[in-house]
Amino acid sequence: MATHSTETSHIDTHPDLVSLRDRYAAMSDKPFNGLLEGLCVLAGLYLAISPWVVGFQNFSPSLRVSNLITGIALAVLGMGFGSVLERTHGLGWVATAIGVWTIIAPWVVSGDAAFYKTIWNNSFVGGAACLVGLAIMGMGLMAGRRRARGRA
Repeated sequence: MATHSTETSHIDTHPDLVSLRDRYAAMSDKPFNGLLEGLCVLAGLYLAISPWVVGFQNFSPSLRVSNLITGIALAVLGMGFGSVLERTHGLGWVATAIGVWTIIAPWVVSGDAAFYKTIWNNSFVGGAACLVGLAIMGMGLMAGRRRARGRA
């Protein structure tokens, strides 16, 4: 019967994982990250309440539910980026995916929801979510390049 030593098989001490956590911990200290996290939370909260703010809650219940669920998900994602960026670095693509979904939702979710209010609202918020997600993913790439240049 084989026994595993917790010292030799513990994943938290793997050099690649330690290096990755250090890289994203260094990234989270930059002031630009706070701006991105805040924009992600605000975009999510606005998306969640937008049917009532813009006034399309009466003619599109399926789009209202879609905006509410994806808005809450985006806000929670933004809070996740704010609290533990070094552990949620791979989730930037989710913000981008939510943004793309938000843009196409007026046509996909409900055929009768494609009114100018829903289109403009969802396009604007979806575009903001895409930009935030892409910026979050870009921060990880830039940090990796800086670190590679530092080694050279």
